[in-house]
Amino acid sequence: MMAALLNANAAFAQVIPPGGSLLNPPLPPPPPPPRIEAPVIPQMDAPTTQNYAPAPQPSFSDRITSCLDDAAANGLGPSARAAYSRACANQ
Repeated sequence: MMAALLNANAAFAQVIPPGGSLLNPPLPPPPPPPRIEAPVIPQMDAPTTQNYAPAPQPSFSDRITSCLDDAAANGLGPSARAAYSRACANQ
């Protein structure tokens, strides 16, 4: 009986560092410091580069607005404008 008590106490004998707790895990190591890089400075006599990307396609709302404007400029009535703008914007 005495041996069982001694073995049970041995299981609870753990070394807890100062300021530590059984409920809190050890802290992870600190992250590395951030890399600091100098920004690229444009040169005064360097040739400029042109962006030859195509212009972005107008949004559906922009297409509807321009189609409604075209329909009104052509003198169409409200119901004809609605039909024209649907057909025009979905092209």
